[in-house]
Amino acid sequence: MFFIFDWDGTLSDSTATIVLAMQRAAEDIGWQRPEAEVVRNIIGLGLPEAIERIYPGINTASSAALRDAYREHYTLIDQADPAQLYPKVLDTLHQLRQQGHILAVATGKSRRGLDRVLKALELETFFHASRCADETASKPDPLMLDQLMAEVAMGPEVSVIIGDTEYDMEMGRRAGMDRIAVSYGAHVRDRLIPYEPALCMDCFSQLLSWKRLTNPLEQ
Repeated sequence: MFFIFDWDGTLSDSTATIVLAMQRAAEDIGWQRPEAEVVRNIIGLGLPEAIERIYPGINTASSAALRDAYREHYTLIDQADPAQLYPKVLDTLHQLRQQGHILAVATGKSRRGLDRVLKALELETFFHASRCADETASKPDPLMLDQLMAEVAMGPEVSVIIGDTEYDMEMGRRAGMDRIAVSYGAHVRDRLIPYEPALCMDCFSQLLSWKRLTNPLEQ
């Protein structure tokens, strides 16, 4: 199987860092501080698309200033208090690799941001492939999934996207692949269930009990 993971809110407990960085960035440029729930709602989108959702009609200069301030604050906050992987994530990922599955990341983070956290976690060579929002189309466009499948030569029938937001679920649906949701991230379970995920996990290790892994006939 080809497992494609979202990063923030799925593998990494970084939601609070994203919220605080966006709030501080808005204050830096003199814009109204967004409520935490507003920021949580855009997690998973590319940064330009996220900013447009929070501040519809924001002009180009202000958007660029907000992006720069956000990146600076995110890095400072994460360096002071690094976001950790959720419980059971690393063990589960290692088990999937040991079973011969292909693993990738599809994230709204920038390439620089993803590479920085992978290096900090000593996971630079762990995943077989990755795509970031600044090098392809933002979620929920399925382009990053299509590109990842092409890179590893695996089709949607043997691929699955695992994520915590509606954007992940919609992206997977458009790509024609199975979807697995996590209930502990940015979007609550009730927002994810309408996208008909094959599984909605409360703990990451539940992935190992997914029927397509435990029953070869399901693959």
